[in-house]
Amino acid sequence: MGKPREESLAFGGQALIEGVMIRGKRHLVMSVRQPSGEILTQTQEINSLTQRHRALGLPFIRGIIALGETMYMGVKGIAFSANAALEEEEEEFTWKEWAIVIVLTVAMSSLFFVIPFLVTSLLNLTGILFNLVEATVRLALFLGYMTLISLWGEFKRVLQYHGAEHKTINAHEHGVDLDVESVRDHSRLHRRCGTSFIFIVIIVSVLLFSIMPRAEFWPRLAYRIVLIPVLGAISYELLRFSAKHEDSIVIRLLTAPGVFFQHLTTKEPEDPMLEVAIEAVKEVIRLSSSTGT
Repeated sequence: MGKPREESLAFGGQALIEGVMIRGKRHLVMSVRQPSGEILTQTQEINSLTQRHRALGLPFIRGIIALGETMYMGVKGIAFSANAALEEEEEEFTWKEWAIVIVLTVAMSSLFFVIPFLVTSLLNLTGILFNLVEATVRLALFLGYMTLISLWGEFKRVLQYHGAEHKTINAHEHGVDLDVESVRDHSRLHRRCGTSFIFIVIIVSVLLFSIMPRAEFWPRLAYRIVLIPVLGAISYELLRFSAKHEDSIVIRLLTAPGVFFQHLTTKEPEDPMLEVAIEAVKEVIRLSSSTGT
């Protein structure tokens, strides 16, 4: 039996190319397996806008900030891991490259809402039935996308690193020693995963669009795009709430779909992948202990 459950040091994590990124309260750690077999680890102090400006840390506002910063760190992590995996010197993104990334991200997010709306509109439905069918189409689009990319051999390794990240965080939260032997036995599923966040967004979208006033085609399409930040902010608060009450039966039932579909978004990792994830989590623990946060 492991030691008592510990509070997680990780607010978030992400699989990288041949690596893992872990975000603690004050630090970001990226660990990547290089072609030589060595693990390259880079750390970065987090100076969040919500920590510098109290107003930006208020509920709902902080969700929009957090999602933007998560996108920024995610792209930065992918760029770092790509260079490390190829053993090339890392280059900072220019403002033009960041602009392209932001535009593409916004475009992809918009399509996630626009395409289901257009498909459902062809069925000539109204009211709550329209919103339920639209949400079902949105879910099917997400699952279809994940199924297709999971068949791609190279991306399967990213999903395995995703599983390694979850196993290591689960092991830490249950207070066991962070070694391959111990971490291997833990689940690759985690209730605070981004997969659960997507399901929360889908549920919130049904409720939010249902209370919007009746309108013609174009206004309804427009507010599905305009309200994306609002959906993200509400969903972020619900994810925080679920994390604080994850032992509740009600919360477990509500987060169950997201956990179930992590069977699709994660794969069982190999031991060398666990070593990389363990390195990243250990570094977050070390940095947090040295700064007292």
